[in-house]
Amino acid sequence: MPDAAAQPITGLHPGEVGENVFLCGDPARVELITAGWTRTHEICSVREYRVVVGERQGVTLAAASTGIGASSTAILIEELVKVGARTLIRIGNSGGLDPNLELGDLVITTGAVRDDGTSRSYVMPEYPAVADYEVVAALVEAARAQGVRAHTGLTWSLDAFYARNAILGPQGSIESMSVNGYRAPGLAERIAEMRAGRVRNCEMESGILLTLANLFELRAGCICVVSDRTPWTGPAEIEIDKNMDKCIVVAVNAMLRLAKG
Repeated sequence: MPDAAAQPITGLHPGEVGENVFLCGDPARVELITAGWTRTHEICSVREYRVVVGERQGVTLAAASTGIGASSTAILIEELVKVGARTLIRIGNSGGLDPNLELGDLVITTGAVRDDGTSRSYVMPEYPAVADYEVVAALVEAARAQGVRAHTGLTWSLDAFYARNAILGPQGSIESMSVNGYRAPGLAERIAEMRAGRVRNCEMESGILLTLANLFELRAGCICVVSDRTPWTGPAEIEIDKNMDKCIVVAVNAMLRLAKG
């Protein structure tokens, strides 16, 4: 018999995840986020979705992988909220657009440019994707307490990794990363437009997260490591997981601050 109480994709049940949830793209990152928690147990491992619940300082926390991009992220957010999630913080990687950013810096998103199709399925494109001010403040304070370089600002939330990313070629030319060098119309101009608009970084999930959070009356925010530059200049100069550790520490400390009021 079908389980009427279970969510259709993840199989999650009401009350399983608690109110405080970290989101990440890669299922393998769930392990990094939950390191040091107590009473951890996996409650979902379906497709790209892995969800682990545990405790830290007496607070129930969950870490959940979204997969890549807005469409899969939206499915997970919908189901998490329906089973009780109320505060969501995304922990991820991003490409640096602002030339003042250094590899390994953290960017705390205050708002996102919605360059995705999924969020437009929910609401008109003029609707803003804005982070919750309490979440932003908690992330900023946690970063200061850790003494790490963190910046606040706007994030370009992409819908297509290869069509919207590029490699910096000879004499500063913008080279497409797509198959056979296929170039999406206006690629170089789009990147220049984002920089001119003082957009700090780019990734693929903040737009849908912040849009749905406002529509569903949730608290949400996003903190990302600058793991490479946009356009790419070559292999990343740093080891991603090493820098992800400090991003996780900041996010967890911020969530605990929010949970304890």
